[in-house]
Amino acid sequence: MPSQELDLFVVGAGSGGVRAARMAAQRGAKVAVAEMAALGGTCVNLGCIPKKLYSYAAHYAEAFHEAHGFGWPVETPEFDWALLKANRAAEIGRLNGVYGAVLEAAGATLVRGRARLVSANEVEVEGRRHRARHILVATGGHALMPEVPGSEHAVSSDAMFDLPRFPKRLVIVGAGYIACEMASIFRGLGAQVTQLVRGSRLLRGFDDDVAAFLAVEMGKKGVDIRLGTHLQRIERQGEQRLVHLHDGQVLEADTVLCATGRGPNTRGLGLEEVGVKLGARGEVIVDAQYRSCVPSILAVGDVTDRVQLTPVALAEAMVVVDQLFGEGRRRLDYEFIPTAVFTHPNIGTVGWTESEARARCAAVRTYQSEFRSLKHTLSGSSERTLMKLVVDDASDRVVGLHMVGAEAGETVQGFAVAMRAGATKAVFDGTIGIHPTAAEEFVTMREPVGR
Repeated sequence: MPSQELDLFVVGAGSGGVRAARMAAQRGAKVAVAEMAALGGTCVNLGCIPKKLYSYAAHYAEAFHEAHGFGWPVETPEFDWALLKANRAAEIGRLNGVYGAVLEAAGATLVRGRARLVSANEVEVEGRRHRARHILVATGGHALMPEVPGSEHAVSSDAMFDLPRFPKRLVIVGAGYIACEMASIFRGLGAQVTQLVRGSRLLRGFDDDVAAFLAVEMGKKGVDIRLGTHLQRIERQGEQRLVHLHDGQVLEADTVLCATGRGPNTRGLGLEEVGVKLGARGEVIVDAQYRSCVPSILAVGDVTDRVQLTPVALAEAMVVVDQLFGEGRRRLDYEFIPTAVFTHPNIGTVGWTESEARARCAAVRTYQSEFRSLKHTLSGSSERTLMKLVVDDASDRVVGLHMVGAEAGETVQGFAVAMRAGATKAVFDGTIGIHPTAAEEFVTMREPVGR
């Protein structure tokens, strides 16, 4: 029997789903949320949060060594993988509880179990049907595995935070941000890391100079990046894995991570059966208001396969709530969305790459600076920092800002505000820098390196 009709039924309690449910309930809507796994979705459980916690952990090995140059001749202690995993699990458990508490406080009902749409206004969870005026699909995405023989002997990024044993020899397949982050993290924690890249560069879609610079810095830290390398098959031999390459080489590994992309979670949801159109990758196709071709069914976040970032899912959820239960004026502008990659060193970027700017603008100026940070004049580290500005020559507007260096994400977030406001290079030049910081370099670059 169906339950009492709801205003909104949300499928998925990740970042976008919880935000939509909470904000809709606070506006007086009757809301329920279905979730079969831990609350918080990929970001909290298997993505952003544990990834950055492990990135912090990996930096300590460098910090212990660098402390010598600052008068702290400490010995590097032994790394305890089990302790890191336990502390991470405790923090993630706390966050799971926070997500449940905010739903309860807002008055939204949490329904446990796997959901399936059975009509344009009905969702079935564990045999019980729920009717709703609106249904929001926010089921996120999942890791994709390559179709090569023996791929079942590899793991996805989902498993990396809780491996039973720390992998002394790790082979990573992939060139995207997840592959690069995991390579940096596990190398920092002490693993021997080999990264296999099919193409000729890392980080497709990022600025060319950023990708090339990062490859050098990761290499200096000991990541063995092999470009133009094709994985043929993976073989299990006892507890180790044998990774066979196209050129006949065989790599021995304790763990093989395949980080070769993510796909939308739409399988088994009943979407096509109720008339919702899906794209080639299984994504829900939506309009500017996040409605599918079935007007009562909407979707936000990774399941739409647009911009796969937690803050974007949150912003999309706010647009949906405003459309359904508000004034309907809110819109999301996807231009100049800042993002960070937590490699070692970090990447922070906002706006267009140089190649994108050259395709869109009649003329472009670029400014670039590479230097060794003040910290590393005493630390002994050879790590360098890269900063780059891309400027539309006609308007003088800064249309791209890119950084590779310590805390790049923290630095770029503030500059993203200026770029959203339309800041020109003249505005950057007229801004006083904070000295001594790395960030001041963005307001002191005067001579273009390319035009």
